[in-house]
Amino acid sequence: MTFTIYPAIDMRGGKCVRLLQGDYNKETVYGDSPFHMAEQFATAGSDWIHMVDLDGAKDGKKVNDTYVIQAAQQLKAKVQIGGGIRTEEDILHYLNNGVARVIIGSIAVSNPEFAIDMIRKYGSQIVVGLDAKDGYVATHGWLDTSEVRAVDLGKRFADAGAETFIFTDIATDGMLSGPNLKAVEQLAIETGKEVIASGGVSQLADLVALKELADKGVKGAIVGKAIYEGRFTVEEALKEVGK
Repeated sequence: MTFTIYPAIDMRGGKCVRLLQGDYNKETVYGDSPFHMAEQFATAGSDWIHMVDLDGAKDGKKVNDTYVIQAAQQLKAKVQIGGGIRTEEDILHYLNNGVARVIIGSIAVSNPEFAIDMIRKYGSQIVVGLDAKDGYVATHGWLDTSEVRAVDLGKRFADAGAETFIFTDIATDGMLSGPNLKAVEQLAIETGKEVIASGGVSQLADLVALKELADKGVKGAIVGKAIYEGRFTVEEALKEVGK
């Protein structure tokens, strides 16, 4: 069973940062260069790098895209990007410049018809990001919570052809408290599609627990704070899930 580790780079003001539960007032800066950080992850052997434009998520437009494109064009690792992607032009801006996958989140909730159109048009290059709080989808950098259940929205997009979802449980994000295994598994089972877990990974055992759900459709984990805080290295994570 393949299981992919996605080291995360959250960008704000051109720096690598982490927010606690998506709170823009609870920020820790971990590096001055998103590209340099991506280069380190690629050198460590990572096949994928997960990048998020936090400024873009908040402002509703691309802000830190130059770092994403630089990584996509200069590194061997594939890059997926989320944050601030609202139009087809935004999607093409990344895909035409070497980015492997584009994540649509807030726009998928506010304009599902647009999301379905993009899924049908660009297939597996579109990843749907479902960020949930108590099972309900949150949008716009997690500043708003909708009345839509993540599982229901996931099923709708799966029916339209979406192949991959990223599921973030906001309660666990940045908390190093362990992932919400039950919610991740539920989304994978109910959609019948691949789900990448995001949020809460604090130790190698969390990755092992997620990998055990691979046959249910949980195919990867996004890891950020645990790496930055020195809980384990990218190399150790890759070795653990490669066993």
